[in-house]
Amino acid sequence: MPPEPAPTPARRAVSPLDHRIEAVTGHDIDTLWAYRDRGVLDEPHAHLVDRHRELAKSQIGVAFYLRLLNRLSSGEFDVDDALFTRIDHTVDQLEEATNARNAAARKVLAALEPIEAAAPASVPDAKQLSTDDQAALLAIAGGAKLYEHLLTGRMSVTAASGTRIPHAKLQRLEDAGLVVRDTDHPVQAGQPVALTDAGRAALFAARRMPTTQVPQVPARPGTSPSTLAQRR
Repeated sequence: MPPEPAPTPARRAVSPLDHRIEAVTGHDIDTLWAYRDRGVLDEPHAHLVDRHRELAKSQIGVAFYLRLLNRLSSGEFDVDDALFTRIDHTVDQLEEATNARNAAARKVLAALEPIEAAAPASVPDAKQLSTDDQAALLAIAGGAKLYEHLLTGRMSVTAASGTRIPHAKLQRLEDAGLVVRDTDHPVQAGQPVALTDAGRAALFAARRMPTTQVPQVPARPGTSPSTLAQRR
């Protein structure tokens, strides 16, 4: 009997909670993961994404053992004691993977429910950012430093991505409480600049998808509203 196929690297597994996460944040899961890696998210949303990554990983394990069990029962192998032993072993592994997936889902819910509860109150307070401000905050989120030129005395921010941000814009963002400088470092050597919690929240809110509701579908002749509701 050939060896069990090894799990292959996979893209993010889609969990049953994805639609709730996307609805409350206004972003698709892949965008949330990217924002987490870039340091854009505030602590509650970063915690949620971390728990979702654990859930996605555990979901991959469940899918793997389901595929293996389906292969073992497909008729590809001789029906003998070795097959029964392998099926029993796979069922045990599937049960363990399912228990791990369910535990991960509970952690996602524990992180998601407070965000859902706070969402209605937080929307009216979201800061309105211009496109330039959003681009500057995104660049700063990836790492940035404020430098003073030794000869000219002119100051500007250089992001890790190579983006340059005028000092005047930095001052506006700083005055708005969206970014903060580490003044323990001299500007000649580079003062680290980072988003504040308010900056992360404002950027996150500003970059929500235009709509988070399912678009209205025109009714076809003879189609009742209840039928459309079921489709949604």
